[in-house]
Amino acid sequence: MANIEKRTAADGKISYRAKVRLKGSPSQTATFVRRTDARRWVQDTESAIREGRHFKTVEAKRHTLAELIDRYTESNLAAKASGPKQRQQLGWWKAQIGAYALADVTPALIAAQRDKLASEVIEGGKLRSNSTVVRYLAALSVAMSIAVKEWGWLDANPMAKVTKPKEPRGRVRFLSEDERERLIVACRRHSNNQLLLAVVLAISTGMRKNEIMSLSWDDIDLPRGHLVLHETKNGERRSIPIVSEALRLLAKASKVRRLDTKLLFPGRDPQKPIDLRKAWVSALEAAGIEKFRFHDLRHSCASYLAMNGASQVEIAHILGHKTLSMVKRYAHLSEGHTSKVVTRMNEAIFN
Repeated sequence: MANIEKRTAADGKISYRAKVRLKGSPSQTATFVRRTDARRWVQDTESAIREGRHFKTVEAKRHTLAELIDRYTESNLAAKASGPKQRQQLGWWKAQIGAYALADVTPALIAAQRDKLASEVIEGGKLRSNSTVVRYLAALSVAMSIAVKEWGWLDANPMAKVTKPKEPRGRVRFLSEDERERLIVACRRHSNNQLLLAVVLAISTGMRKNEIMSLSWDDIDLPRGHLVLHETKNGERRSIPIVSEALRLLAKASKVRRLDTKLLFPGRDPQKPIDLRKAWVSALEAAGIEKFRFHDLRHSCASYLAMNGASQVEIAHILGHKTLSMVKRYAHLSEGHTSKVVTRMNEAIFN
């Protein structure tokens, strides 16, 4: 036996609560935004129960999505560099469907919220991009995976059945040789004496801006020529070699470092990093460089590595990517190196 009940919330939102009761099995309930999804769930659930394939843990009925988000935020985001951004993303999910029991957070419900994410007008009068929607879905998916693997609150991650919007090909904007020279000259001449070091570190190592700004002198080993990032986007510690101009600038900065802070780039408040945005923009203007972000220095590093023969695996390791998907955008830049490898192989086996 099954029935579907239409419900109207105080704010006017309409939902459909479906209930399935079959003899010999506990009743199952789920809530949906659309009646058609509720009907489909009823049919699938009845079939699964009859075939002995359906079960939902007591924990999934006992806890809400809001509880899951709160626990994950408190236990897993505190030490992550991307924590503030993920808190904001998870906060959106909590506001929309946080009151739902985890047993009722179905792929259909998540998909409906995905569509809402994509259709909402945000600051600036624009819609969220597909890439942004994917980031929101990813934040929730990671939290749910923890609930499955470590807490036992869910049997499976419903996000696995939710289709993600197609993302555009990654933007690749890197400095030409002439642009790079002009930018370095502009940074050397700038009144802010911390700008040059930050830019050179970004170009030579591919570090993200927040990774550079959070560096302390304790992270740097000048005699051995390397530094260690303890807090990274993917949560893993990363060791980075420092050579050439970057090493020379670091050695120079170490001789005049401030004594009231351990930060490499301290601001007026010695416990907080400096804000280089104004200095960065003025240096770009002085160098005559347009449509270029600080993050594009990271793309520049990856591009230079590719053009100098580094493999995708090597680029991913240096930049701190867990997978190769993010570095495939630089593949075309290493075609010359690939051609030489193929040529050497053919010469060896056919000559």
